[in-house]
Amino acid sequence: MTATSQEDVRETGPEEEGPAPSSDTSGDDGRDGNSGLTRAYLFAQRAARALAQGVQNRWRRSLHLRVISTTLVLSLLVMVGLSYVMLTQVRSGLLDTKIDTAVNDHRAGLNYALAELQENEVGDRDRLLYNITSELTSRSGDTGLYGVVIMPSVGDETGWATGDEDSVQQQSVPQRLIDQIRQSGSEQQYHTYTSIEMEGSSEPALVVGSELTHAYELYYIFPLQHEQVILDLVQGTLALVGVLLVILLGLIAFVVTRLVVTPVRSAAQSAERLASGELSERMAVHGEDDLARLAVSFNGMAGNLQEKIQELEELSKVQRQFVSDVSHELRTPLTTIRMAGDLLHDEREELDTSQRRSVELLKGQVERFEELLGDLLEISRHDAGAATLGIESTDIRDSVMKAVGDAEQIAEKRGVKIVLRLPAEPCDAEFDTRRINRILSNLVVNAVEHSDGGEVVVSAAGDRDAVAVAVRDYGVGLKEGEEHLCFDRFWRADYSRVRTTGGTGLGLSIAKEDATLHGGWLQAWGLPGQGSRFRLSLPRTSGTELRGSPLPLVPPEIALGQNFTPLPDDGEDDG
Repeated sequence: MTATSQEDVRETGPEEEGPAPSSDTSGDDGRDGNSGLTRAYLFAQRAARALAQGVQNRWRRSLHLRVISTTLVLSLLVMVGLSYVMLTQVRSGLLDTKIDTAVNDHRAGLNYALAELQENEVGDRDRLLYNITSELTSRSGDTGLYGVVIMPSVGDETGWATGDEDSVQQQSVPQRLIDQIRQSGSEQQYHTYTSIEMEGSSEPALVVGSELTHAYELYYIFPLQHEQVILDLVQGTLALVGVLLVILLGLIAFVVTRLVVTPVRSAAQSAERLASGELSERMAVHGEDDLARLAVSFNGMAGNLQEKIQELEELSKVQRQFVSDVSHELRTPLTTIRMAGDLLHDEREELDTSQRRSVELLKGQVERFEELLGDLLEISRHDAGAATLGIESTDIRDSVMKAVGDAEQIAEKRGVKIVLRLPAEPCDAEFDTRRINRILSNLVVNAVEHSDGGEVVVSAAGDRDAVAVAVRDYGVGLKEGEEHLCFDRFWRADYSRVRTTGGTGLGLSIAKEDATLHGGWLQAWGLPGQGSRFRLSLPRTSGTELRGSPLPLVPPEIALGQNFTPLPDDGEDDG
């Protein structure tokens, strides 16, 4: 302990005796050092977090890794448990045998010593005890299987032992054993474990002792070096066998898991390719086991799915062709009817009241029929993937003004005021003017139709990447979930209500398709009694990905928590 303390003092001495640095330098170095340590800590923290995240992702995604790791951990736990049990049993067996042998040897030596003391009661007691110790020690053999110590129970005598290690042998007898024997006051044998300290090394030992006479005690010290060597050998062998066994089990788990996981991965990849549209994808079949039956079943499912999809594609193609053909074929009789209707409509003033009303109804329905045929043709183009864009750079404000102009007559009839909120700067973007005009016209007309006499607010805005137009009405609004249903074909929120503008029910559906064709968004928001808001967002440059919109979908007054007085629900949600 003293040497260690002096060494510590020598190590800390130069720091205490060294000159103190100047205050300016120490301040800069401290800041630089702290900054460097902070950066190193943050880097290590990020690296550890990234490593942990990578391991977690790998563990979650790899069945192979989980099976092998679980097998290795369980194998290691089993081997540790078995090794502990085996080592405990071997140790217990060795020590029990050693204790039995030691007790027997000690009993034989005790009988011999008692006999010698009884025969030589008169004489040199110290010489007699030394001779007894020497004789008992010589019985252990040249290999030194044990040492013998006779210690007095009374007096200040140090005891008797033989050889150059007398003091070592006497010091090896633990005090707790001495006290136990002296307290017992009988010839009962006791044993305990101790250590023999020699030349800086320590050896385990077993001490057996008992009372020799009322004045002396006899101790046998048995070194356990041989047993320790055996235990070390057994422990090393168990460790080596355990490591090899765990490695072998890991390799076996790797091979077995690979045999199972590889076909499963192949099936997953085939399923992904099948889901992506590669209907000809099939799994390879090897053997006749469960995995082979899985491959056969998968291939059968893929074949049936391919046949069904091909049938549906053919049916869809026939349906699209039928709609297109019917629409084209109906144009000829429709043109004739239109001409006859126009002729009657021009001469309606010469007809009586009932006939004049019939002619006006005929003209309106013919116009609606013509509009429906046009929408059906447009839908068939989208379904067939034949819709194309005539891209040109246009100011979105011009399209807004045109849509509002087209809806002015309807707005005047319904007493609706259209409010424009357009930016002062141009909002140029690349789009198909015809299609965008159709979208905006449909949105404005629908807003007028469902505004219930309130205002319709049309807003436009642009940023660096996108332009947007939002049409807001304060009518009946939309119920929860209807913001998606309103783009379905022929969808109506309330079938009891009657259309007043003659819509076909395909307007919003075609508008959604046109917006998607531009790479844009057409979205809806609404609340019952608080109106609705439709937003069209387009990228400024055709073909670029749209990442955001310059206008919010939810009206700012709603986002700020302002409420409006619900209006009577007599409008219609036009699909």
